[in-house]
Amino acid sequence: QDFIQNHPHIKVSIHCQSTFETVKLLEEGKIDVGLTGQIDIPGNMAFRKYYACQDIFVSTASYLKELGVGQDNLLGSCNLMLLDEDNISRLYINQYFQLHNIEVKQVLEISTMDLLIEFAKIGLGVACVIKEFVKKELSDGTLVEINLPEPIKKRNIGFAYSKSGINQPSVDEFLKEVEGRIE
Repeated sequence: QDFIQNHPHIKVSIHCQSTFETVKLLEEGKIDVGLTGQIDIPGNMAFRKYYACQDIFVSTASYLKELGVGQDNLLGSCNLMLLDEDNISRLYINQYFQLHNIEVKQVLEISTMDLLIEFAKIGLGVACVIKEFVKKELSDGTLVEINLPEPIKKRNIGFAYSKSGINQPSVDEFLKEVEGRIE
């Protein structure tokens, strides 16, 4: 918001897609900057961390009560709602499952984090979401956080950008403005 107000002459378009698609668009020069999860990016690009997010599993208390299983078998017994397999968040969670020998049986794949949250709120199952996105729901009890034997490690979210794009001065201005908000 501040950037747009301070630079009304700069055209801004916002599109929502996966980290991998965003990096592809950066490589093709179709976008100038993308908010992405941190991954290995090509040498002509850079990544600037914005914040570290925490992935958690949430559900309604009523769904958990109806499910009637203990914490040790919860993720293998529930209707588990995850982002699509080609999403960086999903790959990160799959690595967590593999590392901790967690076998999941019933997965409902959802295309956006917003839908994961909404489906969890209406009691369709247990969703893997970013904790910062459900603070209100956790605070008011709409959703409850599932206790895991080992918490999922935080991961970095930030801005990927070309080091030498056509609009580099605008990208540099944008990054300068968000610099003060970086964790």
